[in-house]
Amino acid sequence: MSHLKAYLQHLTFERGLSALTLKNYARDIELLTSLVGDTELAQVQSAHIRRYIASLHSRGLSGKSIARALSAWRGYFNYLVHQQGYQQNPVIGLRAPKSAKTLPQALSTDQAVKFVAIQGGDLLAQRDHAILELFYSSGLRLAELVNLDCAMLDYTAGTVTVTGKGNKTRIVPMGSHASEAIKVWLNRRASLRIADSNPDALFVTQQGKRISPRAVQYRVKQWSIKQGMSSSVHPHLLRHSFASHVLQSSQDLRAVQEMLGHANISTTQVYTHLDFQHLASVYDQAHPRAKKK
Repeated sequence: MSHLKAYLQHLTFERGLSALTLKNYARDIELLTSLVGDTELAQVQSAHIRRYIASLHSRGLSGKSIARALSAWRGYFNYLVHQQGYQQNPVIGLRAPKSAKTLPQALSTDQAVKFVAIQGGDLLAQRDHAILELFYSSGLRLAELVNLDCAMLDYTAGTVTVTGKGNKTRIVPMGSHASEAIKVWLNRRASLRIADSNPDALFVTQQGKRISPRAVQYRVKQWSIKQGMSSSVHPHLLRHSFASHVLQSSQDLRAVQEMLGHANISTTQVYTHLDFQHLASVYDQAHPRAKKK
């Protein structure tokens, strides 16, 4: 068995990582292998890694992408040191070049409400309406939404239980509009023959199979075109909009962090910058020294 295959199995059984995360680890480590070339992996030094970083940067990879690759390489070398007898981890202490920070985009409240309230009586429109309402109502990640089962929704409490990154489970609020849209969808879902492989899947295709992330992305984009949105809408944009609008109303950063499932509050803090114009407008209207004569 190759070291990479053994490492991926280690991550699967010891850390319980998702299939998508494992795929990303494998891709980043295969990138390392291509950069190493004929050099033995056990002979790689920190100087080699610095050259690889420079090479990736010159190709136009962002600092965030390089940092993710370095994290994967660091973990892999740690495994090789502890399990395969390697002498050192050449990635320790090395960092990716910094990228310019970009703020996540968000729809305005009016845009978001108009977008998710799609109309249509056919099966797919009613399913998509439930999907969009739930994205905006609960701030779910794409992977979290497609992996939902019917039993994860509590209509009495108005909550949905999701499994996020690192297999961490959290309970988030589900708005009344999302709840009603889902109930309409479930009535239509009952007429479908659901695949035996995913009998409890909440969102399924016309063939009764659990909907894929790519299919959801495609449907969201198609609806953004039909709705005449100025820019293409994607699932994560609805998550950004959810976070921005809840933070704007509540000013409760910790609560938003919990609802989004962020491990670090610094990840959530980026949303505090999205609403500067709104805050400036409030200041202009409310502060006696801000009013123009």
